[in-house]
Amino acid sequence: MRSITLLCLAALPLLALPSCKPPAADDYVARVGLQERSGPSEPLLAPDTAGAQWVVSREPGRIIYGNPGETPLLALACVEGPGGAQIAYERIVAADPNAKAILALIGNSHVTRLFVDAEKVGDDWRWRGATDAEDPALEVLTGPRQVEATVPGAGSVILNPSSVPRELINRCRAQGQ
Repeated sequence: MRSITLLCLAALPLLALPSCKPPAADDYVARVGLQERSGPSEPLLAPDTAGAQWVVSREPGRIIYGNPGETPLLALACVEGPGGAQIAYERIVAADPNAKAILALIGNSHVTRLFVDAEKVGDDWRWRGATDAEDPALEVLTGPRQVEATVPGAGSVILNPSSVPRELINRCRAQGQ
């Protein structure tokens, strides 16, 4: 009995330890401060693309998609990458600096996800990425039906049917061989 009493007395200081930390308090933030965070930009609405079309750009090996007389919405280009020919893609809309996302493409019996990073272009940030020209994920753009292209927060763009993306991708694949 005496050993149990001694053991209990020895454990008493251990029970007092948790009380050494102060409880949460409203003034805690004032003592340590918090870094101001700015959240992501407000999401954009999907643009009207009823009259939008793919056209060959003035830049060689590049095509752009958009409504006639307006800023393009999307661009594809055949570029030389580290492993050979690549298809570079760009969602031409403001992006948050240094952000990362996924460009989802749905259509032509395919669902594709391509990585995009916000890259500085002049004074603006835009969503850009590239993949190997042989990547089967690009098949989503080679079919005869419309495709929905979405970057979270940047709105969905409906890509009207066209043979122009297929021709660019096939030329780029041939160039890489």
